[in-house]
Amino acid sequence: MVQNYDGSMDRLKQHRIDFQHQPRVEIERNQLQRLNQLFEQVLPHNQFYRNKLGSSRSLRSLDELGQLPFTYKDELMDRHGSQYATNLTFPLERYARIHRTSGTRGRPLVVLDTEEDWLWWMTSWQYVLDAGNVDEQDRAVMAFSFGPFIGFWSAFDAAHFRNILVAPTGGMNTLARLELIQTMQATIVFCTPSYALRMAEVAAENQILIDSLGVRELIVAGEPGGSIPSVRQKIESTWGAKVIDHAGASEVGAWGFSDERQQGLYLNEEDFIAEFLSVETGQAANSGELSELVITTLGRVGSPVIRYRTGDLVKPIWDHSGDSNFVLLEGGVLSRVDDMMVVRGVNVFPSSIEQILHGFPEIIEYRITVSKSGAMDQLKVEIEDRLERPARVAKELQLRLGLRVEVCCVPLGTLPRFELKGKRFIDMRGN
Repeated sequence: MVQNYDGSMDRLKQHRIDFQHQPRVEIERNQLQRLNQLFEQVLPHNQFYRNKLGSSRSLRSLDELGQLPFTYKDELMDRHGSQYATNLTFPLERYARIHRTSGTRGRPLVVLDTEEDWLWWMTSWQYVLDAGNVDEQDRAVMAFSFGPFIGFWSAFDAAHFRNILVAPTGGMNTLARLELIQTMQATIVFCTPSYALRMAEVAAENQILIDSLGVRELIVAGEPGGSIPSVRQKIESTWGAKVIDHAGASEVGAWGFSDERQQGLYLNEEDFIAEFLSVETGQAANSGELSELVITTLGRVGSPVIRYRTGDLVKPIWDHSGDSNFVLLEGGVLSRVDDMMVVRGVNVFPSSIEQILHGFPEIIEYRITVSKSGAMDQLKVEIEDRLERPARVAKELQLRLGLRVEVCCVPLGTLPRFELKGKRFIDMRGN
């Protein structure tokens, strides 16, 4: 794949550095140009977007983007028997990659990519690797199972794109993965935040000094943990390594990467247009306002999404003192729109509770359950606690959240462990 791309790695990296340091007006000018090119490529062939946007479209400014209809995930789910997403531009024979969403929030969505789309994925991913200063001297381990989940494959091919020695670990258990990290002297590990902590737990059980393995960096994704300070600090102190956060989605692409100061995520505005809808008003959000992220892809012609409601909650900051002129999402992805709870009139997100729980080093694992009692949400937190003192945790939750939360201890080792996305938030409100 590297050989098929016209440009050296050094030149491409310099382009990325130069692009994200351009004035905002130049970044937006490029976005508008690429968006109109996308319309030219997509609308003559893509029935899904022809129905939504017409047979042709050209915008004079990005302000006009807000006049177009949103795209929702439910729309991409075919209701007429096809297993594939409905937004395909070309006949099936043009596609070379098939992946599927995790299905943690309903029926899995099957997405397809052409070879050109996949190359776009790889170039987008390079922003993530740049954030970690990853180069050909590194050796990487992919701590994921094989399967249709796109996260493993995009990370693997992005590392290969950069000529990094990279080892897949599908079919291995956690101990075998740790032994591989040790024997190949891996410097980079790709995994979810949950699995980073699980590997540390298994290492301790087997008298492996995980902070002596030589790993300098963990590139994490799949959950908000990489940008939650207490989670990131717990991983970094346990592994003796730096955490680089990343965000993306099967139906969107690899859109977010860590900022140098670890204040959140930059959104890759070379390959995506971002909009932010205020949770409070539903209108365009102001800087620092809690909002839903809406994304338009600029290089994925075979499976485009235009004004896609991601469901991710973020706080955009445009006027920041970081090392990029891209918009900064303070704290990364904070939660999901449908995970927000209203407990006795207070808005609460699972990530807020997780931030507090990870402040207790004696807590090994936890589970948060929300249920309905009349019109109100009710919270329960189960913890594996070496001290078996749930009262101190309940007190901290009340102090930080302003809410009384039921906290109870369960025996060590009884709560689930996770390799991919952690499923520690159980929503029973719809039952």
